[in-house]
Amino acid sequence: MGILTESYCDCLTKDGTLWNNSATVNANLPTTPMTLDSLQPGEIATIVAIHTDEALHQRLLAMGFRAGKQIELIRKASFSGPLQVRIGTTDILLRRAEAAKISVQR
Repeated sequence: MGILTESYCDCLTKDGTLWNNSATVNANLPTTPMTLDSLQPGEIATIVAIHTDEALHQRLLAMGFRAGKQIELIRKASFSGPLQVRIGTTDILLRRAEAAKISVQR
């Protein structure tokens, strides 16, 4: 049932959406890990895992990339350019190939 708790079950419609007075909200939000490069600008996610070689892994750890930390995608450069991400108050530019090795969850 997605991320909803049992107390919200009585508010679900037949198609699995959450009902409220102003609008309906999709209750089937993705909970499977995705990669950092698949986020859209403005989206915030939580780092789940980093799947890189040891040298790059240590470098990312030194910059604050740790499992459980929130990360925000600020912008994507055009023509497969780098991604600007924010962890806390630090902005970092990452190659898309490196971002593809970082698993996140919304």
